[in-house]
Amino acid sequence: MADEAEDDLKKLPTVAAPGDGGGGGGSQKMASPPVEPAGHEGFVQPSSYLRRPRGQSRAMPPLPPKQETAVDRDQRRGLQSIRAFLKVRTSYDVLPLSFRLIVFDTSLLVKKSLAILNQNGIVSAPLWDSKTSTFAGLLTTSDYINVIQYYCLHPEEMSRIDQFRLNSLRAIEKDINVTPIETVSIHPLRPLYEACRRMLESRARRIPLVDIDDETRRAMVVSVVTQYRILKFVAVNVIETQLLRKPLRHLNLGTYKNLETAKMETPVLEVIQQLVHQNISSVPILNSDGVVVNVFEAVDVIALIKGSVYEELNLSVGEALQKRSDDFPGIYTCSIDDRLDTIFDTIRKSRVHRFVVIDEQNRLVGMLTLSDILEYVLLEGEGDDSKQE
Repeated sequence: MADEAEDDLKKLPTVAAPGDGGGGGGSQKMASPPVEPAGHEGFVQPSSYLRRPRGQSRAMPPLPPKQETAVDRDQRRGLQSIRAFLKVRTSYDVLPLSFRLIVFDTSLLVKKSLAILNQNGIVSAPLWDSKTSTFAGLLTTSDYINVIQYYCLHPEEMSRIDQFRLNSLRAIEKDINVTPIETVSIHPLRPLYEACRRMLESRARRIPLVDIDDETRRAMVVSVVTQYRILKFVAVNVIETQLLRKPLRHLNLGTYKNLETAKMETPVLEVIQQLVHQNISSVPILNSDGVVVNVFEAVDVIALIKGSVYEELNLSVGEALQKRSDDFPGIYTCSIDDRLDTIFDTIRKSRVHRFVVIDEQNRLVGMLTLSDILEYVLLEGEGDDSKQE
């Protein structure tokens, strides 16, 4: 699989920013004052200025259009430039110069797939059905969490978990009533913009690139592209990201209400339930003062159950986080006043998958994920892309 740790992205020419549009206005006649009846020429009652003639109504004047500030204009141009870039680049363009691809056969044992993921430092892999020679979806952390849920619902089945194969995941999904394995994919020569839209529609954080072999005419998996790699590709190649100078507090970007949290003493199984029920990929860990001290991520589950040692799920969050690998990239934070251009600069320089939004006392304010950023870049003001300067 194309691992996100490989950062040798291709540097490409920048796409010029599309332009803005203009507008015009009109004028409106003021109504004449009412005429007084005969015998009262030259005298006008004060109330007559407020009284409308019978059978007539006065339309309210239209509100003037909101004046676009320089910051608003730059923000719009920056977003248009990113979308234009994504539409002329293919999904193949985002692949690094060298990468490895690991594909699992659906007949592989679940415990063996866990060992391979841990050995290679990856958290997902495409699935291949060798019986039908077809792409069978993408194995992710969510699938292992499904196995954990199955274990919690059927503890008597614990002795059989080691015999589960990847093709049995469908039955597990049906038993615990969850969404099936992601099967969304895209041809590597389709526009990168289309790949991003498909990920948003399916709520997937990565998408396999599937081509057709010229000789056999059968599908073959080329690689897997992640949200992180796409946004880093944008940050490296689109200089107009520097125009995104609006702070987060002025953008509809991120989650700031009803946040799930936990403490270092919280049992891991309880946090896993939070991940599942809220369909999120991480839970901030706070101390008694509400200060952010760490984040438990869905990928942390893989390190806990490697070797099929499911008993370690009874550990506390603090104990579980000590089992992280030495190359863990760390926790990235930002403030509500940080601008989107600085966010992109951090993505360009670092391997980051989310930002914890904190205040001056390091207390939790919100969460900003790469999904949030990708959705904002693709959809914010998209209807204005046809405007010209």
